[in-house]
Amino acid sequence: MKKATREQTKTHNLTLVLKTIYDQGPISRADIARATGLTRTTVSGLVAEIIDEGLVEEVGVQTSTGGKPGTLLSVVDDSRHLIGIDLANSEFRGSILDLRGRVRQKISLPVQERNGSAALSLVYQLLDRLLPQASSPVLGIGIGTPGLIDARQGIIRTAVNLDWQNLPLRDLLMERYGLPVYVANDSQVAALGEYTFGRSTGTPNLVVVKIGRGIGAGIIINGRLFHGDGFGAGEIGHVRVVDNNIQCRCGHYGCLETVVSSRALLRQARQIAVQSPDSLLHPYAGAPEQINTEMVLEAFHQGDPHLQAVVRQMGHHLAVAVAHLVNALNIHHIVIAGSLARFGEALLEPIRTDIQHRAMALLAEQTRIELSVLDQDIVIQGAAALLLSQELGIV
Repeated sequence: MKKATREQTKTHNLTLVLKTIYDQGPISRADIARATGLTRTTVSGLVAEIIDEGLVEEVGVQTSTGGKPGTLLSVVDDSRHLIGIDLANSEFRGSILDLRGRVRQKISLPVQERNGSAALSLVYQLLDRLLPQASSPVLGIGIGTPGLIDARQGIIRTAVNLDWQNLPLRDLLMERYGLPVYVANDSQVAALGEYTFGRSTGTPNLVVVKIGRGIGAGIIINGRLFHGDGFGAGEIGHVRVVDNNIQCRCGHYGCLETVVSSRALLRQARQIAVQSPDSLLHPYAGAPEQINTEMVLEAFHQGDPHLQAVVRQMGHHLAVAVAHLVNALNIHHIVIAGSLARFGEALLEPIRTDIQHRAMALLAEQTRIELSVLDQDIVIQGAAALLLSQELGIV
């Protein structure tokens, strides 16, 4: 191993001090020294630099215990703004967030079946409108997108629903906006968002199953996002779980995505509207294409028995993939997120029940399955967490 240079050591120590203030603040210089093992002189010098950068400020003094009380330090949450982008749904969504992942501004633009160069132009349009609204220096742009993503190079190897192949999205955006850009799969980014800002903060191992237009799993192991050797870890949406004649976007038949996704939900809901006179969606039998996910959700909560049966069946299908995750990874905490997570316990109950006889009993008993509390912003907040990790090292 090569010995670290003085500059590398200083950069490491700066990151360590900033992370300690971010995680434990308000905190004094003396307590930072104790927490990090650095000398008080080193800590004082590093803190002075961070204060000069505007990232940290003095916010008061400790309660005296006999000696001179220490001055407390805290991160200035709005000292930098983060741009988080979610390209995984029927609309492209972007937000400006502070260093705590709180959304300050929000914009969404409908995709309307755009793909290829038209979809890329929509990304530019979203950022062109969003960036001028930032009121603090922008740390960078984080993006969660569907598909197989080379996160190291920021290249979208393939995103079937957007018709992108080998798209160098990171380089295109860096050249256009002059900011750091990080790109990763939306389900993987969602896992990072849950890990950083959700109920799972501090959980070293975590799986987030995100269900929207597609379905995928993001995996956190020992506090680090796991991409896989080819950046495709968690692509459970393209595992065959049923025998049907529905062709998936990947070209195969019977994939999980064909029976558990917002597309699958709308397909079945529109069939119900036409074929079931007692359904609450039957008034749309003459124009079933008008039915959207929000209408399905409302009819479901009003007690439509056909839709309740569809959601239960989706839970049973999802349990097949979740059971494989339980057996293969033995991670005790699995979170369900995305637009279909809004169906709540009706979706969770069959998953919890089925994994008891689909996975090893002891492993299933140790596994907790719950809903994310981050709702529709999970990918955007995950994109912000990606920036905090890569640019400041505090995640």
